[in-house]
Amino acid sequence: MKNRYLKELNSLKKLTTSGLFHKSFKLPYLIISSTYQNYSKDLFQIMDNIYQELKIDSLISALLDGKEVNFTEKRAALHHRYRDLPQKNNDFDSISASNFLLKKIKENSYKNIFVFGIGGSYEGPKLLHEYTETKGNLFFITGPDKDEFLSLVKPRLKEKNLYVFISKSFSTDEVLLSYSWLPKNLVKKNLFAITANKSKAIELGFVKQNIIDFPESVGGRYSIWSQVNSPVLLPNECRDFLKGAASIDDNVKKQSIVKNALKNIVFNDIWSHNFLDKKNRVILSYNWKLRSITNYLQQLEMESLGKPYNSKSIFRYTGQTIYGGFGPTAQHSYFQLLHQGTSETSADFIASRSSHSALLNSQADGQFKLLSGKIKFKNGMDAANSNIGGNFFSLDNLDLLSLGALIAFWEYRVFVTAAMLQINPFDQFGVNAGKRVAKKILNK
Repeated sequence: MKNRYLKELNSLKKLTTSGLFHKSFKLPYLIISSTYQNYSKDLFQIMDNIYQELKIDSLISALLDGKEVNFTEKRAALHHRYRDLPQKNNDFDSISASNFLLKKIKENSYKNIFVFGIGGSYEGPKLLHEYTETKGNLFFITGPDKDEFLSLVKPRLKEKNLYVFISKSFSTDEVLLSYSWLPKNLVKKNLFAITANKSKAIELGFVKQNIIDFPESVGGRYSIWSQVNSPVLLPNECRDFLKGAASIDDNVKKQSIVKNALKNIVFNDIWSHNFLDKKNRVILSYNWKLRSITNYLQQLEMESLGKPYNSKSIFRYTGQTIYGGFGPTAQHSYFQLLHQGTSETSADFIASRSSHSALLNSQADGQFKLLSGKIKFKNGMDAANSNIGGNFFSLDNLDLLSLGALIAFWEYRVFVTAAMLQINPFDQFGVNAGKRVAKKILNK
């Protein structure tokens, strides 16, 4: 299989394609428009043949059926269970956790809420807070730089505060260091833990009734659906967020428009990286409420797909390097490189049709069309590259239904990419290796 498909793909690489390949997909709560160069129906068919031979539909079913898909750690990946509404399993009930914390906040009239966490325990809640903006005086603390603690926490220590520590294992150095900086006489009822290691939280001094636990089978970068979101989302918001994601779950096992969109985008990601030398992908958001989504998706993709290649795989290169940010800011920083530089890049744009700003929407539309080659621009001797193909994700509304659908779709994008590359998206040996080396140096 490997040699035959490599020969076919390399032969397609040598062909020059005229015009652009363009597809649009209307999904629940969002529309995806894709514009690629050097892409064709013949290429799609070869990639789809690989998809079928690798039995990726069966792998998607295995994921959703709770079977062992994290094959190096020998366990299931069950983050999607939170989206199975109405909830039948208390372990996967983030709405009740949101209710619980909301009740505590109302009972105690807290002035400030401090959320301590790093990685998925930081990026997910922070993104949701910026998107909803429903709870004021909410601060996110990562550690381990004490200046962050001194700047945000110390000036407010005498006020009535709720302190929420989020750590799956409660062995995360940054979180433990932040915890050690709190005053020893802190009132215990104001201290909460969200963790998969309840016994460790009790050992550290958290009272049992203030510990919200979640299953070990939920990875940090997939924990945005879990009890981790409870300091940020109100119960009705949590329900909408899960409902939006469930709309993608309901369609992904079928031969649906969601499945077709997934294949189209994944096939192009792998083709661009492995055969067109596009090692980088820029993700740009054109809504202020989504200003941090690049950081969130960067972790989701690079931690999941940043693995050694599988010698059995046709494809030599695994995950792309992801960067980006808020689109209007990028126009005044690295867009010059995208339009006229020599770096090979692909792109994802994220915007909403319900944006309050006509300027914002026109910037998003114009930049995408120029980068992808749908519009050509020349000024004297200068010309824009117009060689950056990519995808435009347009949310129906700036609501949690649309955000839930977008993030769930992106998770499947990562999962199907990993399946095509024959790697495991659910482990993270490299992260743990770096932590262990840092610990050795610290001990010395």
